[in-house]
Amino acid sequence: MPKLLGFAKYFFIILAFIFLTLLTQIGGIVFLLVYLLPANRIPRFVGDKSLLFILLYFFFSFLITPAVAPIFGREEIVNSAKIRPASSFTTLCNRNYVTPEVNQLLRETERNLPPNSKLKINYLDANFPFFDGFPLLPHLSHNDGKKLDLSLVYEDAAGEISALQKSRTGYGIYEGPLPNELNQTEQCKNAGYWQYDYSKYLTFGEINKELTFSKNGTASLINALLQSQSIGKLFLEPHLVKRLNLSDSRIRFHGCGAVRHDDHIHIQLK
Repeated sequence: MPKLLGFAKYFFIILAFIFLTLLTQIGGIVFLLVYLLPANRIPRFVGDKSLLFILLYFFFSFLITPAVAPIFGREEIVNSAKIRPASSFTTLCNRNYVTPEVNQLLRETERNLPPNSKLKINYLDANFPFFDGFPLLPHLSHNDGKKLDLSLVYEDAAGEISALQKSRTGYGIYEGPLPNELNQTEQCKNAGYWQYDYSKYLTFGEINKELTFSKNGTASLINALLQSQSIGKLFLEPHLVKRLNLSDSRIRFHGCGAVRHDDHIHIQLK
């Protein structure tokens, strides 16, 4: 029994390290630092290792990481009156880092939004702060600082643009195809790509159910984005491309090996 308990303990440690690293990049390292610290070295005002982990994680995430990330060519997304995270999950998990060129693109897009518009650029997952090639799961390509997901635009019952989302993470609530539109999801899943709509399990709960998809708002946001020549590709589900009457060679179908893009917009630099 002692050997079994010892194995379970180390299995939990390894599992926690992997999970926190994949979720936040730095969380696993902080977890190990706290775990290896002798109990008699924990400051009295902290009390236990759980609280110490939280304090150290916030210290590294909000003070150390932003200062070190530029060494790796990354910086935090610069928020403004119209540029903001769709969910606090993005910033809490260090998923809000990009190259300086992406921040420049966002500033250009902010200026290109229609005058007096209530449109906001609500961003979702970007990239981790350190190391090209480090995976930002569950995404396949957010690993070089040049990728960013943006929320679709929604409106309230009166037709006014809203800054709110329909899920807690910004993912997983789809603006699916109408009966006369191409159902790419059905085609991909019938071809064996079971994962194509698995982001429906990543909502953390549906909210603001009264909101509806804003065709004009989303089209205006995408057109403002595409005014920048720095964008290399923009991914959006084919039925929404047609519905929004978008025509630009940089708008691409992402392929069945990814996940559906009728809950968010994916952009990446050249």
